[in-house]
Amino acid sequence: MSNLYVRNIVRYLSLVLFQVLILNHMNLSGFINPYVYVLFILLLPVRINKSMLLLFAFLTGLTIDYLGNTLGLHAAATVFMAFLRPSVIKVFFNNVEFLSGDEPGIAKIKTGGFLKYSLVLVFVHHSVLFFLEIFDFHDFLNTLSRTVLSTLVTTAMIMIIVLVFTPVKRKK
Repeated sequence: MSNLYVRNIVRYLSLVLFQVLILNHMNLSGFINPYVYVLFILLLPVRINKSMLLLFAFLTGLTIDYLGNTLGLHAAATVFMAFLRPSVIKVFFNNVEFLSGDEPGIAKIKTGGFLKYSLVLVFVHHSVLFFLEIFDFHDFLNTLSRTVLSTLVTTAMIMIIVLVFTPVKRKK
């Protein structure tokens, strides 16, 4: 089994367990919900088959739904985020050449690029998730503020995770 497969399997298991066992039980004023499991989809190789990307997103969201009893909300939000991912990469990083197994991580697109990329896709994910959860525009501003705050906290946690676990390349 290649290093790419092992890395993604370990990443998937780690993020799902972290989400389900720790983050789902945190109460940040009942208003902010960090969902860092989306990092798995964000870091999949850029040239992954689109059908496989959507399948992985669906299975990831469905796992979170099953373990969190949320009736498909995460599956829908994660699939929509994965659907938009190639377009976001194309818009932001059209001049970057990605090879077969390259991930859109800090090593390839730098910290600012990764922040921009993850912020947009996490906001999309959270918007779909929270508006499907409420399924009403009556309390639009409350849901929008929840979406923005959760997006900022999730993105900050994702950046910390990525910065901590990205190996530093030393100059010779």
